[in-house]
Amino acid sequence: MKLIHIHELPDLGVSHNEKIRKRVMLSNGEVGAITTYARAVFPPGEKVVAHQHDDMTEVFTVESGCGEIRIADVSYVFSAGTTAVVELGEVHEIINSGTTDLVVTYFGVLAE
Repeated sequence: MKLIHIHELPDLGVSHNEKIRKRVMLSNGEVGAITTYARAVFPPGEKVVAHQHDDMTEVFTVESGCGEIRIADVSYVFSAGTTAVVELGEVHEIINSGTTDLVVTYFGVLAE
């Protein structure tokens, strides 16, 4: 059993943009095929640049704030309560186009 308190975890920069901060609740290899389970905070105007993963699917859920997620050059509103599943190989980026922090919880699942 693991019991994790998010506010006790270190505040780290994400690899795509150091201004976006994350707290990693589970790291690669800790639980089955999950690559990372984390919570990221995007300040207004910040984004994760377009990229893709050839080895995993990613799932993103917005806890608070509002922005957009672009998947394969199509933009979608990304607001509290929205979950997006980005399939293997899909080019995606997340942008905080709002005026408050965009808080996103996410995890990756390795391809079989």
